[in-house]
Amino acid sequence: MNFSLLVENLTNPALLFFVLGLLAVLVKSDLEIPPNSSKFISLYLLFAIGFKGGQELAHETLNLEILWSIIFALAVASFIPIYTFFILRRKLSIYDAGAVAAAYGSISAVTFVTAVSYLEIQEMVLHGHMVAIMALMEAPAIVIGLLLISTFSENKTKSEKVKKRVVFKHSLTNGSVFLILGSLLVGFLASDAQAEGIKPFTNDIFKGFLAIFLLDMGIVSGRKLGSFFSYGWFPLVFAIIIPLANGAVVALLSSMVTDDVSNRFMLAVLSASASYIAVPAAMKMTVPQANLGLFLPMALAITFPINITLGMPLYFLLASQF
Repeated sequence: MNFSLLVENLTNPALLFFVLGLLAVLVKSDLEIPPNSSKFISLYLLFAIGFKGGQELAHETLNLEILWSIIFALAVASFIPIYTFFILRRKLSIYDAGAVAAAYGSISAVTFVTAVSYLEIQEMVLHGHMVAIMALMEAPAIVIGLLLISTFSENKTKSEKVKKRVVFKHSLTNGSVFLILGSLLVGFLASDAQAEGIKPFTNDIFKGFLAIFLLDMGIVSGRKLGSFFSYGWFPLVFAIIIPLANGAVVALLSSMVTDDVSNRFMLAVLSASASYIAVPAAMKMTVPQANLGLFLPMALAITFPINITLGMPLYFLLASQF
Protein backbone atom coordinates (compact mmCIF):
# COMPACT_ATOMS: atom_id res chain seq x y z
CA MET A 1 0.00 0.00 0.00
CA ASN A 2 1.36 3.36 -1.04
CA PHE A 3 2.21 5.30 2.14
CA SER A 4 1.09 8.67 0.74
CA LEU A 5 -2.30 7.15 -0.16
CA LEU A 6 -2.61 5.80 3.39
CA VAL A 7 -1.84 9.23 4.88
CA GLU A 8 -4.26 10.89 2.47
CA ASN A 9 -7.10 8.60 3.50
CA LEU A 10 -6.39 8.82 7.22
CA THR A 11 -6.46 12.63 6.90
CA ASN A 12 -9.70 12.56 4.91
CA PRO A 13 -11.89 15.48 6.18
CA ALA A 14 -14.91 13.18 6.61
CA LEU A 15 -12.94 10.86 8.91
CA LEU A 16 -11.43 13.80 10.80
CA PHE A 17 -14.86 15.36 11.38
CA PHE A 18 -15.96 12.07 12.97
CA VAL A 19 -12.93 12.30 15.25
CA LEU A 20 -13.80 15.95 15.97
CA GLY A 21 -17.26 14.85 17.11
CA LEU A 22 -15.70 12.31 19.47
CA LEU A 23 -13.33 15.00 20.76
CA ALA A 24 -16.25 17.39 21.36
CA VAL A 25 -17.80 14.87 23.73
CA LEU A 26 -14.46 14.12 25.38
CA VAL A 27 -13.86 17.79 26.24
CA LYS A 28 -17.55 18.23 27.21
CA SER A 29 -18.26 20.81 24.49
CA ASP A 30 -21.89 21.85 23.96
CA LEU A 31 -21.50 21.31 20.19
CA GLU A 32 -24.63 19.66 18.80
CA ILE A 33 -26.34 19.20 15.41
CA PRO A 34 -30.09 19.98 15.73
CA PRO A 35 -32.18 16.77 15.41
CA ASN A 36 -34.24 18.05 12.46
CA SER A 37 -31.08 19.07 10.59
CA SER A 38 -29.50 15.69 11.33
CA LYS A 39 -32.54 13.85 9.92
CA PHE A 40 -32.51 16.00 6.77
CA ILE A 41 -28.82 15.29 6.19
CA SER A 42 -29.45 11.54 6.62
CA LEU A 43 -32.22 11.67 4.02
CA TYR A 44 -30.06 13.76 1.66
CA LEU A 45 -27.16 11.26 1.76
CA LEU A 46 -29.46 8.33 1.00
CA PHE A 47 -31.02 10.27 -1.89
CA ALA A 48 -27.68 11.32 -3.40
CA ILE A 49 -26.14 7.82 -3.20
CA GLY A 50 -29.19 6.24 -4.84
CA PHE A 51 -29.50 8.85 -7.60
CA LYS A 52 -25.83 8.72 -8.60
CA GLY A 53 -25.94 4.91 -8.69
CA GLY A 54 -28.99 5.00 -10.96
CA GLN A 55 -27.22 7.40 -13.32
CA GLU A 56 -24.21 5.10 -13.58
CA LEU A 57 -26.43 2.09 -14.23
CA ALA A 58 -28.21 3.97 -17.05
CA HIS A 59 -24.86 4.56 -18.78
CA GLU A 60 -23.93 0.88 -18.87
CA THR A 61 -24.64 -1.46 -21.76
CA LEU A 62 -25.84 -4.54 -19.98
CA ASN A 63 -24.25 -7.84 -20.95
CA LEU A 64 -24.18 -11.27 -19.37
CA GLU A 65 -21.04 -10.60 -17.33
CA ILE A 66 -22.47 -7.40 -15.83
CA LEU A 67 -25.78 -9.12 -15.11
CA TRP A 68 -24.07 -12.01 -13.31
CA SER A 69 -21.86 -9.55 -11.41
CA ILE A 70 -24.95 -7.69 -10.18
CA ILE A 71 -26.64 -10.94 -9.12
CA PHE A 72 -23.45 -12.07 -7.36
CA ALA A 73 -23.08 -8.73 -5.56
CA LEU A 74 -26.71 -8.75 -4.39
CA ALA A 75 -26.34 -12.35 -3.16
CA VAL A 76 -23.22 -11.39 -1.18
CA ALA A 77 -24.92 -8.28 0.24
CA SER A 78 -27.84 -10.46 1.36
CA PHE A 79 -25.79 -13.33 2.80
CA ILE A 80 -23.31 -11.32 4.89
CA PRO A 81 -25.89 -9.70 7.22
CA ILE A 82 -27.59 -13.06 7.78
CA TYR A 83 -24.55 -15.05 8.85
CA THR A 84 -22.99 -12.17 10.81
CA PHE A 85 -26.27 -11.55 12.68
CA PHE A 86 -26.12 -15.01 14.28
CA ILE A 87 -22.45 -14.53 15.21
CA LEU A 88 -23.23 -11.13 16.73
CA ARG A 89 -26.25 -12.43 18.66
CA ARG A 90 -23.91 -14.41 20.86
CA LYS A 91 -22.68 -11.18 22.46
CA LEU A 92 -25.03 -8.36 21.45
CA SER A 93 -28.69 -7.46 21.77
CA ILE A 94 -31.01 -8.14 18.82
CA TYR A 95 -31.11 -4.43 17.92
CA ASP A 96 -27.32 -4.05 18.01
CA ALA A 97 -26.76 -7.36 16.20
CA GLY A 98 -29.17 -6.34 13.43
CA ALA A 99 -27.61 -2.90 13.06
CA VAL A 100 -24.01 -4.18 13.01
CA ALA A 101 -24.95 -6.99 10.59
CA ALA A 102 -26.61 -4.45 8.28
CA ALA A 103 -23.54 -2.20 8.44
CA TYR A 104 -21.19 -5.04 7.48
CA GLY A 105 -23.56 -6.35 4.79
CA SER A 106 -23.76 -2.90 3.24
CA ILE A 107 -20.87 -0.91 1.77
CA SER A 108 -18.69 2.12 2.39
CA ALA A 109 -18.61 4.69 -0.43
CA VAL A 110 -15.42 6.23 1.00
CA THR A 111 -13.68 2.83 0.98
CA PHE A 112 -14.88 2.41 -2.61
CA VAL A 113 -13.29 5.72 -3.61
CA THR A 114 -10.07 4.67 -1.87
CA ALA A 115 -10.09 1.41 -3.83
CA VAL A 116 -10.37 3.36 -7.08
CA SER A 117 -7.18 5.21 -6.11
CA TYR A 118 -5.52 1.86 -5.40
CA LEU A 119 -6.50 0.64 -8.88
CA GLU A 120 -4.96 3.77 -10.43
CA ILE A 121 -1.68 3.00 -8.67
CA GLN A 122 -1.83 -0.47 -10.26
CA GLU A 123 -2.47 1.25 -13.62
CA MET A 124 -5.90 -0.32 -13.93
CA VAL A 125 -9.27 1.30 -14.65
CA LEU A 126 -12.63 1.18 -12.89
CA HIS A 127 -15.57 -0.06 -14.97
CA GLY A 128 -18.66 2.15 -14.67
CA HIS A 129 -21.10 -0.58 -13.69
CA MET A 130 -19.20 -1.10 -10.43
CA VAL A 131 -20.55 2.28 -9.22
CA ALA A 132 -24.08 1.03 -9.87
CA ILE A 133 -23.26 -2.22 -8.06
CA MET A 134 -22.02 -0.16 -5.12
CA ALA A 135 -25.37 1.64 -4.90
CA LEU A 136 -27.35 -1.60 -5.37
CA MET A 137 -25.45 -3.22 -2.49
CA GLU A 138 -26.58 -0.52 -0.03
CA ALA A 139 -30.23 -1.51 0.32
CA PRO A 140 -30.36 -5.35 0.73
CA ALA A 141 -28.43 -5.32 4.00
CA ILE A 142 -30.68 -2.60 5.43
CA VAL A 143 -33.80 -4.57 4.48
CA ILE A 144 -32.40 -7.82 5.90
CA GLY A 145 -31.17 -6.11 9.06
CA LEU A 146 -34.66 -4.72 9.68
CA LEU A 147 -36.20 -8.10 8.88
CA LEU A 148 -33.93 -9.88 11.35
CA ILE A 149 -34.65 -7.33 14.09
CA SER A 150 -38.40 -7.59 13.45
CA THR A 151 -38.36 -11.38 13.30
CA PHE A 152 -36.25 -12.03 16.39
CA SER A 153 -37.28 -9.10 18.57
CA GLU A 154 -37.78 -10.35 22.12
CA ASN A 155 -40.13 -7.51 23.07
CA LYS A 156 -42.94 -8.41 20.68
CA THR A 157 -46.27 -9.65 21.96
CA LYS A 158 -48.07 -12.49 20.21
CA SER A 159 -50.23 -10.09 18.24
CA GLU A 160 -47.13 -8.24 17.04
CA LYS A 161 -45.46 -11.34 15.62
CA VAL A 162 -46.63 -10.64 12.08
CA LYS A 163 -45.96 -12.82 9.07
CA LYS A 164 -42.56 -12.49 7.42
CA ARG A 165 -44.28 -11.29 4.25
CA VAL A 166 -45.70 -8.32 6.15
CA VAL A 167 -42.35 -7.62 7.81
CA PHE A 168 -40.64 -7.77 4.41
CA LYS A 169 -43.16 -5.31 2.97
CA HIS A 170 -42.65 -2.94 5.89
CA SER A 171 -38.87 -3.20 5.47
CA LEU A 172 -39.08 -2.27 1.80
CA THR A 173 -41.45 0.62 2.47
CA ASN A 174 -39.32 1.88 5.35
CA GLY A 175 -38.45 5.50 4.58
CA SER A 176 -34.70 5.07 4.24
CA VAL A 177 -34.88 1.92 2.07
CA PHE A 178 -37.70 3.36 -0.04
CA LEU A 179 -35.70 6.55 -0.60
CA ILE A 180 -32.46 4.89 -1.71
CA LEU A 181 -34.25 2.43 -4.04
CA GLY A 182 -36.57 5.13 -5.36
CA SER A 183 -33.66 7.49 -5.97
CA LEU A 184 -31.82 4.71 -7.80
CA LEU A 185 -34.83 4.30 -10.11
CA VAL A 186 -35.18 8.07 -10.64
CA GLY A 187 -31.48 8.35 -11.45
CA PHE A 188 -31.79 5.47 -13.92
CA LEU A 189 -34.76 7.08 -15.71
CA ALA A 190 -33.41 10.65 -15.77
CA SER A 191 -31.54 11.81 -18.87
CA ASP A 192 -28.06 13.32 -18.63
CA ALA A 193 -29.48 16.80 -19.28
CA GLN A 194 -32.08 16.37 -16.54
CA ALA A 195 -29.51 15.02 -14.08
CA GLU A 196 -27.19 17.93 -14.85
CA GLY A 197 -29.83 20.31 -13.50
CA ILE A 198 -29.56 18.91 -9.98
CA LYS A 199 -25.88 17.91 -10.15
CA PRO A 200 -24.83 20.72 -7.78
CA PHE A 201 -27.16 19.19 -5.18
CA THR A 202 -26.37 15.51 -5.77
CA ASN A 203 -22.61 15.80 -6.34
CA ASP A 204 -21.02 19.14 -5.48
CA ILE A 205 -22.24 19.48 -1.89
CA PHE A 206 -22.17 15.75 -1.06
CA LYS A 207 -18.79 15.76 0.69
CA GLY A 208 -19.76 18.80 2.78
CA PHE A 209 -22.96 17.18 4.02
CA LEU A 210 -21.08 13.92 4.60
CA ALA A 211 -18.60 15.77 6.81
CA ILE A 212 -21.43 17.30 8.89
CA PHE A 213 -23.17 13.93 9.09
CA LEU A 214 -20.01 12.26 10.40
CA LEU A 215 -19.46 15.11 12.84
CA ASP A 216 -22.95 14.37 14.18
CA MET A 217 -22.22 10.62 14.22
CA GLY A 218 -19.00 11.33 16.13
CA ILE A 219 -20.94 13.29 18.77
CA VAL A 220 -23.59 10.56 19.06
CA SER A 221 -20.96 7.81 19.16
CA GLY A 222 -18.90 9.67 21.75
CA ARG A 223 -21.87 9.87 24.08
CA LYS A 224 -22.39 6.11 23.84
CA LEU A 225 -18.78 5.01 23.43
CA GLY A 226 -18.66 3.35 26.85
CA SER A 227 -20.76 0.50 25.53
CA PHE A 228 -18.14 -0.24 22.85
CA PHE A 229 -15.61 -1.13 25.52
CA SER A 230 -18.15 -2.93 27.69
CA TYR A 231 -18.15 -5.90 25.27
CA GLY A 232 -14.43 -6.50 25.75
CA TRP A 233 -12.45 -7.69 22.73
CA PHE A 234 -15.46 -8.94 20.75
CA PRO A 235 -16.25 -5.78 18.68
CA LEU A 236 -12.56 -5.21 17.92
CA VAL A 237 -11.92 -8.80 16.79
CA PHE A 238 -15.15 -8.88 14.75
CA ALA A 239 -14.34 -5.55 13.03
CA ILE A 240 -10.93 -6.89 11.94
CA ILE A 241 -11.55 -10.56 11.10
CA ILE A 242 -14.98 -10.49 9.44
CA PRO A 243 -14.18 -7.84 6.77
CA LEU A 244 -10.89 -9.51 5.84
CA ALA A 245 -12.63 -12.89 5.59
CA ASN A 246 -15.50 -11.47 3.51
CA GLY A 247 -13.14 -9.70 1.13
CA ALA A 248 -10.81 -12.66 0.70
CA VAL A 249 -13.63 -15.14 0.02
CA VAL A 250 -15.34 -12.82 -2.48
CA ALA A 251 -12.02 -12.09 -4.23
CA LEU A 252 -11.77 -15.82 -4.90
CA LEU A 253 -15.45 -16.61 -5.63
CA SER A 254 -15.88 -13.64 -7.97
CA SER A 255 -13.92 -15.55 -10.62
CA MET A 256 -17.20 -17.39 -11.26
CA VAL A 257 -18.82 -14.23 -12.68
CA THR A 258 -15.93 -12.20 -14.16
CA ASP A 259 -12.32 -12.67 -15.19
CA ASP A 260 -11.53 -8.96 -14.94
CA VAL A 261 -9.08 -8.38 -12.07
CA SER A 262 -10.27 -4.83 -11.37
CA ASN A 263 -13.91 -5.95 -11.13
CA ARG A 264 -12.99 -8.85 -8.85
CA PHE A 265 -10.94 -6.51 -6.66
CA MET A 266 -13.77 -3.97 -6.40
CA LEU A 267 -16.33 -6.68 -5.55
CA ALA A 268 -14.00 -7.86 -2.78
CA VAL A 269 -13.54 -4.34 -1.42
CA LEU A 270 -17.29 -3.68 -1.42
CA SER A 271 -17.92 -6.98 0.39
CA ALA A 272 -15.24 -6.21 2.97
CA SER A 273 -16.30 -2.64 3.69
CA ALA A 274 -18.82 -1.57 6.32
CA SER A 275 -21.33 1.23 5.92
CA TYR A 276 -21.03 4.32 8.09
CA ILE A 277 -23.34 6.50 5.97
CA ALA A 278 -26.46 4.73 4.67
CA VAL A 279 -26.90 2.17 7.47
CA PRO A 280 -26.32 4.60 10.38
CA ALA A 281 -28.68 7.05 8.65
CA ALA A 282 -31.32 4.33 8.28
CA MET A 283 -30.88 2.83 11.75
CA LYS A 284 -30.87 6.22 13.45
CA MET A 285 -34.33 6.88 12.00
CA THR A 286 -35.87 3.41 12.27
CA VAL A 287 -34.13 1.51 15.11
CA PRO A 288 -33.30 4.05 17.82
CA GLN A 289 -32.63 1.14 20.21
CA ALA A 290 -29.49 0.27 18.22
CA ASN A 291 -26.34 1.71 19.76
CA LEU A 292 -24.54 4.02 17.31
CA GLY A 293 -21.65 4.12 19.74
CA LEU A 294 -21.04 0.45 18.98
CA PHE A 295 -21.25 -0.08 15.23
CA LEU A 296 -20.03 3.34 14.06
CA PRO A 297 -16.60 3.04 15.73
CA MET A 298 -16.40 -0.56 14.51
CA ALA A 299 -17.03 0.47 10.89
CA LEU A 300 -15.18 3.77 10.78
CA ALA A 301 -12.38 3.56 13.35
CA ILE A 302 -11.42 -0.12 12.88
CA THR A 303 -12.68 -1.68 9.63
CA PHE A 304 -11.94 1.31 7.39
CA PRO A 305 -8.23 1.58 8.34
CA ILE A 306 -7.84 -2.22 8.24
CA ASN A 307 -9.22 -2.34 4.70
CA ILE A 308 -6.99 0.41 3.34
CA THR A 309 -3.82 -0.91 4.98
CA LEU A 310 -4.08 -4.72 4.99
CA GLY A 311 -7.22 -5.55 3.07
CA MET A 312 -6.69 -3.99 -0.34
CA PRO A 313 -3.27 -5.55 -1.00
CA LEU A 314 -4.69 -8.93 0.07
CA TYR A 315 -7.81 -8.68 -2.11
CA PHE A 316 -5.80 -7.52 -5.13
CA LEU A 317 -3.32 -10.38 -4.69
CA LEU A 318 -6.10 -12.97 -4.52
CA ALA A 319 -8.01 -11.46 -7.46
CA SER A 320 -4.93 -11.31 -9.68
CA GLN A 321 -3.28 -14.60 -8.74
CA PHE A 322 -6.19 -17.03 -8.31
